[in-house]
Amino acid sequence: MAEDPFDIITEADARRLPAGGTVVLRRGGHVTPLAADTLRERRIRVTREDGVPAADLAGLAPAADIRRVTIGSDHTGVALKARLIEALRRRGVAVDDAGTNDTATVDYPDIAARVGRAVARGEADAGIVIDGGGIGSAIAANKIPGVRAAMCPSETLARYARQHNGSNVLALGATLLTPDEALRIVDTWMSTPMTEGRYIQRLARIRLLERPDG
Repeated sequence: MAEDPFDIITEADARRLPAGGTVVLRRGGHVTPLAADTLRERRIRVTREDGVPAADLAGLAPAADIRRVTIGSDHTGVALKARLIEALRRRGVAVDDAGTNDTATVDYPDIAARVGRAVARGEADAGIVIDGGGIGSAIAANKIPGVRAAMCPSETLARYARQHNGSNVLALGATLLTPDEALRIVDTWMSTPMTEGRYIQRLARIRLLERPDG
């Protein structure tokens, strides 16, 4: 007998479902990351009631356990970037420095794109971009498919950006924040997971917008 549509498919569900079969995920439903791997291994196809391919949900939630960060800034954010790199490395986070490292003028879109591509390719679990106000770098990073950059001038917005919007790149304004304020924002952003299926399924809608016919 066919399974009823799932609200959530867990690793345990994926193990007990018949290999090579098909299951239906309700609109707004969620496949956990471990379950997604097991479903692929067991060749189980997931379809959705709302027409969004279930495969579009795989890997959409940002990494909950951030172990590697790529960080970059324009010339206005060099000092803040250095402080953040030092603090993150002290905590055991691997940090890739995408530049720049002096005060000679550079164009923030180039740096933001470098960080965004590292995240989109899976070379980093998360990215941080810094310029004077943070807005320009967020705009530039968001041009990279798969990047969800959010400019967060407060801890509250950092939490929302991750929990509700699945942000995988954090944009900071070097002229708007003290180093201590920026570090608290980074801590909040990095430690907030995205777990609710109703939020994750909306990221699939965002991904559809990235397609040429979106």
